[in-house]
Amino acid sequence: MINIEPIEAFSDNYIWLVTTNEGSIVIDPGESTNLLKILNQRSLNLKAVLITHHHFDHTGGIDKILSEKSIDVYGPNNNIDSINIRVNNESKINLLGIEFKIIEIPGHTLDHIAYYSENNGHPILFCGDTLFAGGCGRVFEGTFEQMHDSLSILKKLPINTKIYCGHEYTESNLKFAKSVEPLNQRIISRYNEVIELRKQGIPSLPSTIELELETNPFLRVGLKEVQQEISKKFNTSNNDKDIFTAMRQWKDNF
Repeated sequence: MINIEPIEAFSDNYIWLVTTNEGSIVIDPGESTNLLKILNQRSLNLKAVLITHHHFDHTGGIDKILSEKSIDVYGPNNNIDSINIRVNNESKINLLGIEFKIIEIPGHTLDHIAYYSENNGHPILFCGDTLFAGGCGRVFEGTFEQMHDSLSILKKLPINTKIYCGHEYTESNLKFAKSVEPLNQRIISRYNEVIELRKQGIPSLPSTIELELETNPFLRVGLKEVQQEISKKFNTSNNDKDIFTAMRQWKDNF
């Protein structure tokens, strides 16, 4: 039995705490105060930290955690010295009885990875800031083509894959999605559902691959109606990568 829960950090980050009867792991601890408080209050046995990319809001809490816990830190090749086990594409690690496969997904940053587990037919994905509910991350270090290719990898995962991303951006992402596809009733209804959840302080996550294929414009760049909307607005070709680039640039200034 796996329990996955979000721990809020900063204004909109989620640190993911994963617990089984073998202990706990944490994904992308940008800060540590609330996390350590929860671990100590519940007497949880933290076994490891998993990092998706080097940005401070995903790594800033590592050193404080390591000052209290003698554990391994898994992550990609980057400049975070606290990572002592480096992983890359297709690497497999086993923690808490869960086997994770590493998927390299550059674009947001060049070092970005995701942790995916088939989890006995109930697949889970920790994807940091690459795939968001209703959107995708900004392209900071990589290229738009890299981000498009990374999302193309993730969208092929089983449709029941639960998506645990790094930020609560769903409401703003779906507001943009409505502009891309104003007639998409599934986007409109999801947007309204998320507004109600957030009013109650309930996270909009996890999402699923199936839901993202229905409502996330960045996974829908190959659809005729999306291509027509973007090519008309930005006078671009119908090539998927050109559509994606124009859409991501539009979102950057939305």
